[in-house]
Amino acid sequence: MNILRFSDLCAQGQARNQRIFIRADMNVPQDAAGRITEDTRIRASIPCIRMALDAGAAVMVTSHLGRPTEGEFKPEDSLAPVAQRLSELLGRDVPLLANWVDGVNVAPGQVVLLENCRLNVGEKKNKEELARKLAALCDIFVNDAFGTAHRAEGTTYGIAQYAPIACAGPLLSAEIDALTKALAHPQRPLAAIVAGSKVSTKLTILQSLADKVDQLIVGGGIANTFMLAAGLPIGKSLAEPDLLDAAKAVMATMKARGAEVPIPTDVVTAKTFAADAPATIKAATDVAADDLILDIGPQTATRLAAQLKSAGTIVWNGPVGVFEFPAFENGTREIAQAIAQSPAFSIAGGGDTLAAIAKYGIEQQVGYISTGGGAFLEVLEGKTLPAFEILEKRAVTKS
Repeated sequence: MNILRFSDLCAQGQARNQRIFIRADMNVPQDAAGRITEDTRIRASIPCIRMALDAGAAVMVTSHLGRPTEGEFKPEDSLAPVAQRLSELLGRDVPLLANWVDGVNVAPGQVVLLENCRLNVGEKKNKEELARKLAALCDIFVNDAFGTAHRAEGTTYGIAQYAPIACAGPLLSAEIDALTKALAHPQRPLAAIVAGSKVSTKLTILQSLADKVDQLIVGGGIANTFMLAAGLPIGKSLAEPDLLDAAKAVMATMKARGAEVPIPTDVVTAKTFAADAPATIKAATDVAADDLILDIGPQTATRLAAQLKSAGTIVWNGPVGVFEFPAFENGTREIAQAIAQSPAFSIAGGGDTLAAIAKYGIEQQVGYISTGGGAFLEVLEGKTLPAFEILEKRAVTKS
């Protein structure tokens, strides 16, 4: 992907004394009192801000937080807690500026945080009037927010159209590199794990990957629908019978290429969906009418783990069972440990996947952990993200 990179501009001295507008993703979870409960996204934004300051730039940073109503400020929509955490992490005061669209006072060597960008009227619909005002604030626009790359908004797309220079920050660049390595130029065999409660929410991903991958491992409620399509009983497990033809088509596409969708040969069942429900391991052919399938069985987990250990590239989106319940976590734990032990380049994304990675402590063994949920899924679907598209266009006009 041909894009300008902020790191290159800084290395060439092009950021010195320039006004830099960084679109970060610092949309962090907060408790009822507004305290930040998890600051990963803020910490992930620090390298880009430091890079700009070290390059001698005047630095403006903004992010969205929550889902505010445009033009209606409420205290709970404020980036004030983010500004406080940013100040702590940077070891310097980071002032928070409101009503900033018509002008920002910031000098080289300074950094300011611009209040929640989704409060600006016209942000979500990418209105041209707002986009031009945003672009007029800076000499260089830096998109470092992969989590919003699938949205064409004022601070993700419009500003990139009209800013003198538009480029990708280090976080966005790393995402692009990892996704290119995993999907555009993968080491074979390429294995993808796609799990979740419903086939319908991931059908286009499954269809897109069926043309690319060598192994398509399905898990969770998705696996139940594929088991049903393969003629296996699933009891009262979560499934989508109306999508059996779609599941069969995915399996047929894979088979025609000499690839496969491995169907579980054993499963872990319970009579109720509860953490304390007694777990029973059964052959996939022996699932009773009143059984719920809550995990893949140990035989299936061992077989899939062996395949992952011999893969060249692994894409992981979703746990394969109800890993939050100890009795039904073995499948996900085995998959996680196999990915950790595999020499393959691995990329993982999605909230539940990140929770599993944290639970099993394999952060250092995963090749790349994606910070974007919806954006990550849209890339797997084969879509071109708006933020990538406009940065590519601007790279061409710049060069």
